[in-house]
Amino acid sequence: MHGRVALVTGASNGIGAGVARALAGRGATVVLADVDEEAGTVLAAEVGGSFLPCDVRQLAQVEAVVAHALDQHGRIDLAHLNAGVSTGCGLGDDFDEAHYRRAMGVNLDGVVFGVHAVLPAMLAQGSGSIVATASMAGIVAPAFDPVYVANKHAVVGLVRSLGAIYGPQGIRVNALCPSFADTAILGELRPVLAEQHFPILEVSDVVEAFLGIVDSDSSGECWFVVPGRPSEPFRFRNAPGPRSS
Repeated sequence: MHGRVALVTGASNGIGAGVARALAGRGATVVLADVDEEAGTVLAAEVGGSFLPCDVRQLAQVEAVVAHALDQHGRIDLAHLNAGVSTGCGLGDDFDEAHYRRAMGVNLDGVVFGVHAVLPAMLAQGSGSIVATASMAGIVAPAFDPVYVANKHAVVGLVRSLGAIYGPQGIRVNALCPSFADTAILGELRPVLAEQHFPILEVSDVVEAFLGIVDSDSSGECWFVVPGRPSEPFRFRNAPGPRSS
């Protein structure tokens, strides 16, 4: 990664922070973006990168971060679109429109806006890698938090389509799909998982899987990360096509 420039959203804590440290350790110049300015500024100093406050729900702010990276470094080789939040509402009596809009804005719009902002530079340089943090909830359909499941399924579908479109043009697009990882997003689920003895991923395991995606040549793949298994692309079954009469 020496001489390469990486952009990480949701970079101040959790998976994003782990990825930023790992990329800097490989010699990359890292541009960090997050709403947590205090932690992000400290981490940027630690990894020798730069930090910009960014709410990924706002296209203008995402574009400003990308413009900064290009102005300072002239290129973006890798974009990890990682910012994410839990939903905090259901679709029954517990539905809350503000929580819904926030979750869809961060988890889905943040990926869409990030891809839109970095694509022109990557296409101009003829290469690039985009990794969006999705979730195992985007591959399976767990019986909880249906709004979170919906936006993560949307990210998975988006990545599969983008990979097919831009892979031939030198831009690889993949999804990182961890199960429950030891980050703040677990929130109230943590004691429930502990009671059920459900294994929780270490952040380092997710970062290792991320680096596996970076080192691969795949595009349009959704890499699962679950305890006890090596990370690899999930094999989707082909949908049935039309029959000739």
